Amino acid sequence: MNKKRSSRFKRAQRTREHIKRLGREKGIARLCINRSAQHIYVQVIAPEGGKILAQASSLEKAVKDASDESTKTDKAKQVGKLIAERAKQAGIDSVASERSGYRYHGRVAALVQSAREHGLVV
Repeated sequence: MNKKRSSRFKRAQRTREHIKRLGREKGIARLCINRSAQHIYVQVIAPEGGKILAQASSLEKAVKDASDESTKTDKAKQVGKLIAERAKQAGIDSVASERSGYRYHGRVAALVQSAREHGLVV
């Protein structure tokens, strides 16, 4: 495994452990973010784990139609809006951001900020 990938996995593990400690105290759901070169995916996972309460991605028709010529960051903002709406429908008001080891920068930051702007406490 190369150094870049192993560093990302270490960051992810550290973040998950921190969220587990928070979750035990408060029962907080996780906002799990994953990205590829072209798309971004996000899920809200129950505090106990194993159950997905809401999900959104840049592959969805609503995001694709609204953003024919937009950048990947613009698509991430739209996905953030979608996940905030769907989490509220599922009764989730606050989540802990699990970035899967990705740094809080660029598309990941745009998604989280958009979710905050649309009422989700991250």
